[in-house]
Amino acid sequence: MRIIGIDPGLRNLGWGVIDVTGNRLFHVANGICHGVGEVLAERLLSLHQQLSEVVATHAPAAAAVEQTFVNKDGAGTLKLGQARGIALLVPAQAGIPVGEYAPNTIKKTVVGVGHADKAQVAHMVRMQMPGIEFAGPDAADALAIAICHAHHGQCSALSLAVARARA
Repeated sequence: MRIIGIDPGLRNLGWGVIDVTGNRLFHVANGICHGVGEVLAERLLSLHQQLSEVVATHAPAAAAVEQTFVNKDGAGTLKLGQARGIALLVPAQAGIPVGEYAPNTIKKTVVGVGHADKAQVAHMVRMQMPGIEFAGPDAADALAIAICHAHHGQCSALSLAVARARA
């Protein structure tokens, strides 16, 4: 099964694609979509177009997106939520089921600790996929999201695929 993990952001939206065969994980690709434009609507459109191209190129069967955590900056959280909307919309438009995971769940799955930092997450992704080169920290996080979905969401995604095939 091919999974795309998406780490939402207005300036940098990370993505990572993995293949899952049994209990083995294989890196396919990773990158960063950069929000281009002066105004929010232009950046969102740019992210939508770039992520749509990634999904069309790599044809994942499932997607996973990091949930937004609410911080002290309400306006910043709201803007991040709009980028997250793009991250949810693009796979949904392609008919791909989307799983959502809290940051602590992703870190606990990949590192074993719910409050791991970015360096620890990147290190553990490298341990699971030796020789990998990251396009940047956001791409490493996106791969961690895909790995989390491989461990937690694979059964539900497979059930959806089977149900669609039967329909």
